[in-house]
Amino acid sequence: MWDMAATVLVVEDEREIRDLLRRYLERAGYGVLTTGSGAEAVRLLGEPGIDLTLLDLGLPDVDGDEVLREARERGRVPVVVLTARTTVEDRIHGLRLGADDYVTKPFSPTEVVLRVGAVLQRVGGTATTAASVVSYGDGRLRIDEARHEAVLDGCSLELTPTEWGLLTALASVPGRVFSRYELVNRVRGYEFAGYERTIDSHVKNLRHKLGEAGTDLVVTVLGVGYRLGWSRDP
Repeated sequence: MWDMAATVLVVEDEREIRDLLRRYLERAGYGVLTTGSGAEAVRLLGEPGIDLTLLDLGLPDVDGDEVLREARERGRVPVVVLTARTTVEDRIHGLRLGADDYVTKPFSPTEVVLRVGAVLQRVGGTATTAASVVSYGDGRLRIDEARHEAVLDGCSLELTPTEWGLLTALASVPGRVFSRYELVNRVRGYEFAGYERTIDSHVKNLRHKLGEAGTDLVVTVLGVGYRLGWSRDP
């Protein structure tokens, strides 16, 4: 059993992705260290206190495979590989090198956080996260990121990954207006041509599942985007 929030080392040379993963991991309660350098990652792997490494294999200075080998030689800190390599052979290669899980790009940052939690639980117990359950609207809406669960008026919501990503993105800063472009990047973790135009359809579906509270919870700001209409409970 982890006795404190786990610390995740994010090794990713693309700053936007690195910052996106940091935000999602920190919101889930993890401590986060980041670097875009394979050499720096190898150095950090020699330091105590890292509980899991998120490793992009396409690094500019040191091959990601070499960083993964170093991680395996230095101990049993679990490694979740992030990569654009999508063939079955590539996956098998990464797993044979000792990766504990394998996530291909493009990916949902919410999925990555869930995989991190699953790997930590598998290798060493249940990782604790700070303030994983947050409520809104005087307790009417409860979001538990660690359990990937949203409950409205006592009823669990059956949300698709995209709907879940939209709800948690809006709930991350209640009242703040998120543009459709921002929501695409938060939900999908990357820019996807044409996807921005489909956000409205996903919002419509999310509101439908929220029932009578839908239009109050997910508020349209004309010409800009959407915001969460309920405030976070103290």
